[in-house]
Amino acid sequence: MTDKNKRDHIENAPDYKALKVNKGISKPPSINPRIADRLIKNKRKKHSVEDYVQGILDGNIGMLSQAITLIESSKHEHQSVAQEIIERCLPYSGKSVRIGVTGVPGAGKSTFIEAFGKHVTGHGHKLAVLAIDPSSERSKGSILGDKTRMEELAVDPKAYIRPSPSAGSLGGVARKTRESLILCEAAGFDTILIETVGVGQSETAVHSMVDFFLLIKIAGAGDELQGIKRGIMEMADAISINKADGNNIHKAQLARVQFENALHLFPQSPSGWIPKVLTCSSIEKTGIDEIWDNIMEYCSHTQQNGYFDQRRSEQAKYWMYETINEQLRDRFYHLELIKGQIPDFEKKVLNDEMSSFVAAHKLLDAYFSDVKNQE
Repeated sequence: MTDKNKRDHIENAPDYKALKVNKGISKPPSINPRIADRLIKNKRKKHSVEDYVQGILDGNIGMLSQAITLIESSKHEHQSVAQEIIERCLPYSGKSVRIGVTGVPGAGKSTFIEAFGKHVTGHGHKLAVLAIDPSSERSKGSILGDKTRMEELAVDPKAYIRPSPSAGSLGGVARKTRESLILCEAAGFDTILIETVGVGQSETAVHSMVDFFLLIKIAGAGDELQGIKRGIMEMADAISINKADGNNIHKAQLARVQFENALHLFPQSPSGWIPKVLTCSSIEKTGIDEIWDNIMEYCSHTQQNGYFDQRRSEQAKYWMYETINEQLRDRFYHLELIKGQIPDFEKKVLNDEMSSFVAAHKLLDAYFSDVKNQE
């Protein structure tokens, strides 16, 4: 349509006073300018290491959360700052009771932690819950299921809940959880709870950073016989049969006897402690105080015979070696020489032109050769 036709449009003629062709409106901006200005003004201030450390020691939850975010970050510059914060906070840590909580999915770990946490804070303690949360396969972020279910504990001023996404790397998350634990202790939390994803590989990692390891079980799930298997049972310092309420009380008592019999098959723990099997109901809040008393009794027992401090020293040594292994692995995969060769070796392995063992040895030889040349 020409400009003349646009001007002489019949609907704009004087005879059609009731009709008019609107010119339309201009396209609105993609971002509300007022919101954009507000975001710029409220942009997070970049804090120094001194700011983070002082904030954590003052019990500032915001600074604590930001510092843990730095720990969980994969950026090199964030890791450098995080390690310095951890080193500065280390002298103020170690004064809490570290409790690991594990159990099969559906055992009611989150409900138990909320009931147990309210009991702990009700006695004047400050509680931090570090939950290793399942990750979204797409975003790799935490699903936040645990924090959502702990509604009462989440608003308790004496409690702090921090879910950490597993992101498919249990070892890495375990290290970050241990470092987060140090910051929480420096912030004044005297009781630390670490919840695992579920029974599996993560239990060994969590067991290596806690003082007391609690295994949550449920009756009638068909796993009483499975409980006799050594792995998870040998790590447990106590077993709690959850959901002992309503029509399930008799089943819970029966499961308690079965697990007590199973524990007698194992040799005594180096701590000299004999694990107990207890029953509880997270809904009715029954048996929670017995579990807390049992934990306090364990701490007193192991502190008197010296096992408590010995165990923590062994854990520190364990994490030294774990950190070395993780740093070596990280440097190996981030070396440009290796990153450039890996696709070729992958192709040869997939095409059966080279065994996976030979390919691995050649890549390692290339890595150590590059390290030697840099010296």
